[in-house]
Amino acid sequence: MVERRGLGSGASRGNAGWICLSHSTPVPAPGVVRYALRSLGRPDSPLYLRPLPDPAFVRWLWRFWRSSTPAAFRRGYAAIAELNRTTFDLFDGLRAAGVATTLTRPGMVHAFLSPAEARHHLALQREMADGRYLVPDDVVTGDEARLLDPALSPAVRASYLVEGEGAVDPEAFARGLGEIPCTAVVIAAGMRSAPLLNELGSRLPLQAGKGYSFSVDLEPAPRHTLYFGERRAVASPIGGTTRIGGTMELSGNNNRLDWRRVVAVALASRHYLGRWFDDPDDLVSLIRDPWVGGRPFLPDGLPVIDRVPGHANAFAATGHGMLGVTLGPASGHRLTEYVLTGRRPASLAPFRFDRLRH
Repeated sequence: MVERRGLGSGASRGNAGWICLSHSTPVPAPGVVRYALRSLGRPDSPLYLRPLPDPAFVRWLWRFWRSSTPAAFRRGYAAIAELNRTTFDLFDGLRAAGVATTLTRPGMVHAFLSPAEARHHLALQREMADGRYLVPDDVVTGDEARLLDPALSPAVRASYLVEGEGAVDPEAFARGLGEIPCTAVVIAAGMRSAPLLNELGSRLPLQAGKGYSFSVDLEPAPRHTLYFGERRAVASPIGGTTRIGGTMELSGNNNRLDWRRVVAVALASRHYLGRWFDDPDDLVSLIRDPWVGGRPFLPDGLPVIDRVPGHANAFAATGHGMLGVTLGPASGHRLTEYVLTGRRPASLAPFRFDRLRH
């Protein structure tokens, strides 16, 4: 493995480390563009759109909008779900091969301030799961809702647990992969994949969906990965601390940290975790490792996992958005099959380069 700075740097360092089936969906979805337009001028919004006078950005947004139809969303979800089907088995295989994956499977608690919103979300999730993973029959409401995890506050009025969902320490996992002799190169460089692929004659319309995270010591700390429904923020127990993250910022391909976004994530989490800080000015001393990173997004929300056009031994695996850690083993497993046999596995057909020409 070759990285620009060090193994586990970049997006591997700051993400929430989720390994999950229940949240493996494309970002372009029905209603998401309307939601993004409402965020204009509101940097505290979970999805923040800041238009740029850049023709490439405008073209990307247009194609993103075209990919937000119900039919496109369902096709994308089915493609990701099929690729993701053996994810936990592949992590077991990595561990058996001696890789310190750090994977634990505490399950994921979905927490909501409104029982109606919780039931709506669960119904959608049950429909999309289509038997691929188990979801509960109903939500837990009232005072019992916060009993699913000790970190939840009394403001949480509905919740449900998806058992078996996992988390890794993404930085430690990346470091544990080590060196593997190879005769082919795979470009899996996140947002930096585009300039590398340009050198090989292939243009890739990547845009950064910037996300923010930080670490904090909570008492009590979460025992599960947590999804904060209405605010679309998350929390993960990682390495003895709690990593809180969220937001989707479409503001161009840059890594500028906007402190207002860090504050917005912290304020969102306080609805679900209680008043773990009193004033936003306190955050400077309470949080560690404030981080911003550009998740690599293609306009249809799906990755490219394919041979680089015109090159026999160069491949690409990029554009995974928020699913890089979850889909990493499955992408690598199927791409290895492609490299060794020269035949594209059927599960990689939705992730071809040439789909982006249309």
